[in-house]
Amino acid sequence: MINLSPEVFREARARVAPHVYHTPLLTSRLLSEASGFDMRLKAEIFQRTGSYKIRGPLNKFAYLSDEQRNRGVICSSAGNHAQGVALAAKLNGMRAVVVMAENATPSKIEATRAYGAEVVLHGSIWDEANEKAIQLCEERGLTYIHPFDDPHLIAGQRTLGLEIYEDFPEADVVVVPIGGGGLISGVAMALKGLNPKIKIIGVESSGAPAMKLSVERGHLVTLDEVDCIIDGLRVKRVGEHTFDAVRQFVDEIVALPDSQIFEALIWIMHHCKLVVEGAAAASVAAVLNGLVKAPRGSKVVCVLSGGNVNLQQLKGLKWN
Repeated sequence: MINLSPEVFREARARVAPHVYHTPLLTSRLLSEASGFDMRLKAEIFQRTGSYKIRGPLNKFAYLSDEQRNRGVICSSAGNHAQGVALAAKLNGMRAVVVMAENATPSKIEATRAYGAEVVLHGSIWDEANEKAIQLCEERGLTYIHPFDDPHLIAGQRTLGLEIYEDFPEADVVVVPIGGGGLISGVAMALKGLNPKIKIIGVESSGAPAMKLSVERGHLVTLDEVDCIIDGLRVKRVGEHTFDAVRQFVDEIVALPDSQIFEALIWIMHHCKLVVEGAAAASVAAVLNGLVKAPRGSKVVCVLSGGNVNLQQLKGLKWN
């Protein structure tokens, strides 16, 4: 089982804090009125690279040997991890190679290259891109940086949970999107360590509920296929470390279709004037669709994990 001590957590924060923004916890009167909760939005959309994903690599790189740092790193990503690794590598003076799915958001591909990383396009989903990354890792002698299933990476993501607690210690519920599970693992571990009574709810696409099914069945499940177009949620198999963390620290996992998540994305843009990507909107979608069960007036935080929206996916959506 994953076990990160408070000392490891403190060290992670010391490494991460100088290079990331303490992103705001925003209020939303309209979302509070629509839900009946006292709502806050943890706006990682304002983070460097446009998402939380830079936190983990900044911590992970501290554990690399000099030889590993000289050879460089490689990762696979739907886009946000790519940018996080690319910028963290640049800040550390390291070479980075990133394998992304061929249908990755163009803006994420361009941003990753702009940070100095070599981008290799392969496959249609993260799992296929990941296979290519492992192949290139062996061929080129690079160090593989997993996008979510790494204790040091999770320790970096914990810093987001600490910021939520510092800004809103009275929070009753925190709602977090789930792709591979790295974000919710870190956030849940941080918050449960500071307030064991807080409720952590994870949100997946019902077309890719790998974590939900794994927890329900008591073992890791690999989906035969995914019916999800939201890149940050489109994963066939979650990680071993993240699975263990979610089983220990997450109270509930809910799932809803991509269509409802996109409706929430539009709702956020229209009513909150915030640009969010599909995965980030999942937390608010769960609230708007009544999947977050808590007493009226509960203090609820939704994590907006990133703002690197694929504008092509918005074509044809109905704006209300």
